[in-house]
Amino acid sequence: MSQTGFQPSTTDTIFALASGAGMAGVAVVRISGAAAFEALASLSGKENPKPRMATLRELKHPKSKIRLDKALVLTFPCPASFTGEDVVELHLHGGRSVVAGVLEALAALPGLRIAEPGEFSRRAFEQGKLDLTEAEGLNDLIHAQTAAQREQALSQMDGGLKNLYEGWRAKLIGHLAHLEADIDFPDEDLPEGVSGAISPDILRLREKLTQYLVDGRRGEALRDGFRIVILGEPNAGKSTLLNALAKSDVAIVSEEKGTTRDTIEVSLDLRGYPVRLIDTAGLREVENTVEKEGVRRAKAKAEDADLRLILVRADEWPSLPEAATEWLDDTSILAISQTDRVKMFHVEHPKSSLDELGLAKNIVTISAHNDHGMDDLLALLEQCVENAMAPREVPSLTRLRHREALEATVEHLHRFEDNASLDAVLAAEDVRMAARSLGKITGRVGVEDMLDVVFSDFCIGK
Repeated sequence: MSQTGFQPSTTDTIFALASGAGMAGVAVVRISGAAAFEALASLSGKENPKPRMATLRELKHPKSKIRLDKALVLTFPCPASFTGEDVVELHLHGGRSVVAGVLEALAALPGLRIAEPGEFSRRAFEQGKLDLTEAEGLNDLIHAQTAAQREQALSQMDGGLKNLYEGWRAKLIGHLAHLEADIDFPDEDLPEGVSGAISPDILRLREKLTQYLVDGRRGEALRDGFRIVILGEPNAGKSTLLNALAKSDVAIVSEEKGTTRDTIEVSLDLRGYPVRLIDTAGLREVENTVEKEGVRRAKAKAEDADLRLILVRADEWPSLPEAATEWLDDTSILAISQTDRVKMFHVEHPKSSLDELGLAKNIVTISAHNDHGMDDLLALLEQCVENAMAPREVPSLTRLRHREALEATVEHLHRFEDNASLDAVLAAEDVRMAARSLGKITGRVGVEDMLDVVFSDFCIGK
C-alpha cells in the first residue's frame, strides 16, 4: 500500500514526466506497461519505430487530433528495458503547455494512468532488473549534491553493496546445508564432525560483520550529511561564525543574549563531502521556558553530532566555561573566537585541562569579523570531515534498515554459538534466520512489507 493509500496495479500501463518540472529545452515522458506501444501509436498515428532508434514523430491528441508537439520517440521492448516491461520515451520540447498536453492525452487513453512515486523503479525491482540496494543507490544518485555522494551512489547502483551482502548470505547458506545434512542424514557416511568443523567459519563471518558495523556511520553520514554542531555560551560568536562559513546571513546576530533560541541548519560542501552545519542556542542556566527549550535542543544536537565545534571568547581565555567543557573530547574542535576584541592575543592554555583531553591539535583562534584564522578553521573542518568519511576498501552501509538487518544477523549468529553444542536443530535455525536477515537487505526474502518504505521517497517518473 502506498502512502496515499493507493494500491498500484502491475497490470496498468503507467506514465509520468521523468525529467524535472518547469520550462526546459527537453522534457522526457516515460510510459511503461503492456499498452505502452499502443499508446505511442495512438499519439503518432503511425507505425512505431524500431527498438532503441530515436525517430521524429508529430504527436496529436488521440481524440481531438489537436497537435501537441514534434518529438523524438524511442521504444524499448520487454524485457530489455529499465522496468522489464515495454517502455516508450517521448523526448518533448520542454514547455509547460507541451508537457501538460501530452500528459492529458495519455490520461485519456484506456488502461493508462499516472505513475505513483517510485513506481517505475519498483516495477524494475519486481521484474528482477534491480535489487533493493541498487534501487536505493539510484534514488541517492538522483538526490546527490556533492561529488562524494555521487560516487557512493554510483558504486551502490553498480552492485557494490549487493555483491557484499549476497556474498555473506551465500556463505551462510552453504554452512546451513552442512548443518542440515547432519540433522537429516545422521546415519550417512558424512565427514565426521561437519557441524563442529564449520562453526569456526561461521564465527569468523560473525566477527567480520561485527567489524563492518563499526564504521562511524560514514556511509549514512555521506548520504545524510556530516553533522557539525556549533556550541558555546551566549555571545560567543556562534551565529556570526555560521554566517561566515555559510557566506550568507542565515542567522540573526545581536549583542543581546538569547537571540538564537532554536537550531539553525545550513548545508555546505567541504571537499566534495556534504556537511550539515548547525547553530544552537547559547549554553547557560535559564528560567525562561522558551530559552530553556532552546538549550535542551542544543544539547540534544550535541549528543547526535559527528563533530562539535566549541566556541570560547578570547576575552575569557584561558578560562573554560563549564557549559563548554562538558562537550570537549578528542572529536571536538575548540575555537577561541572574537580575537579581534583582544589586543595582541596569544594562545596560552592550561595543559592539565586540554592536553589530557587530546585537544592540543584541535585548537584554533578565529575572528569572523576580520577573517583571522578562518582559513585555518576551514582547513581543519575539511580534514576532520575527510578523515571521517573517506571511502573504505569495502562499500559502506548507507541506510538504517541495512544496519538493523546486519545487527539482527549478528544476533542470530551469537545465538548459533550458544546453541551449537546444545541443539543442532536450533543452531541450524539460527543460521537460517541470519541468512534471512541478510536477504531482506537486497530483497531476496520477506520484503513485501518494506517496499513502500523503500520507494516512497522516489520522485514521480522514477
